[in-house]
Amino acid sequence: MDDKKYWIGLNLIKGIGAVRMQGLVAYFGDLESAWKADASDLMSAGLGAKLAEKVIGARKQIDLDQVWAKIEAQGIKILTWADEDYPARLKEIDQPPPVLYIRGEYLLDDLFAVAIVGTRKVTPYGRQVTEEIASFLAANGITVVSGLARGVDAIAHQTALKAGGRTIGILGSGVDRIYPPEHRGLAEQMMERGAVISDYAVGTPPDASNFPPRNRIISGLSLAVVVIEAAETSGALITAEFAAEQGREIFAVPGSILAPQSKGTNRLIQKGAQPLLTPADLMQALDLTRMDKQKSARKILPSDETEALVLNTLGSEPLHVDEIRSQANLPIEKISAALAMMELKGMVRQVGGMNYVAVREEQSGYSV
Repeated sequence: MDDKKYWIGLNLIKGIGAVRMQGLVAYFGDLESAWKADASDLMSAGLGAKLAEKVIGARKQIDLDQVWAKIEAQGIKILTWADEDYPARLKEIDQPPPVLYIRGEYLLDDLFAVAIVGTRKVTPYGRQVTEEIASFLAANGITVVSGLARGVDAIAHQTALKAGGRTIGILGSGVDRIYPPEHRGLAEQMMERGAVISDYAVGTPPDASNFPPRNRIISGLSLAVVVIEAAETSGALITAEFAAEQGREIFAVPGSILAPQSKGTNRLIQKGAQPLLTPADLMQALDLTRMDKQKSARKILPSDETEALVLNTLGSEPLHVDEIRSQANLPIEKISAALAMMELKGMVRQVGGMNYVAVREEQSGYSV
């Protein structure tokens, strides 16, 4: 748990967002100190008098151990800025959410993600296009991100799952308050091959004001945003605006100039979004071939110091495990465990008699 319960506690206080959280971390060094600080120190850290008093009041009312126990009981994972596995792409955006609540699992391969968003009032045309694009992405190992809403969002999630891919839903409520309620079953399936994620605290009900801000996470997690159908006032256009601010690729599916559901997408194209005429357009723009190489290369990179030491010790000439142990200056059991894992990863190869060689670029096609 370390200090995560303090991140959660401060995240529960309305008025403390990314900027103020950054200020607290910078001033106190850790959030446990911030949570326990007196009003004057909190004000020195950048909080106004009223907000400082709010923190003091929250401290008296909130039992952090009880909150944490509730989160653990529901199998919810917490990621903060301080965690190495906090989504790297999301961390790049302006004011990334300090705390993410996750049901399911966010994986390294989810860095390769595309958002599909659109209207709740999807047409047969919109449904067909959504299914084609989501299937294409899933088949190419790209995670589909959307908002679990009715219409385009739900179709994108369902199709990705049917195609055997991964999909992530970003909520405008707590991860324990799936909305709309008829998507609870879909959310459960997504937790098996993906995740539902929110920056809203556990127990937060769905509210109209929550949904526009969550769209920054949909685009923030993604390499690109595809808008399938959107009316002129659609929430999907808010996601496209966030994507533009974050430097993400924006694609829009053109439609009839007479169809209300295509007015927003056609306008996006007019403003410079790339018209998506075929799923293969994504292949070219996102360079999916390069992504496959990056994924494969990452799998054969050292995952810790022991693996790095072993890899640096080995070359193309066979080396006995005892010699590896001697040169790396580590216990034999650590060396043996590392070699077994590295062999599974394809980083090293046993060439007989407990002798090993490193699998280098010329053998694997990727540099290590």
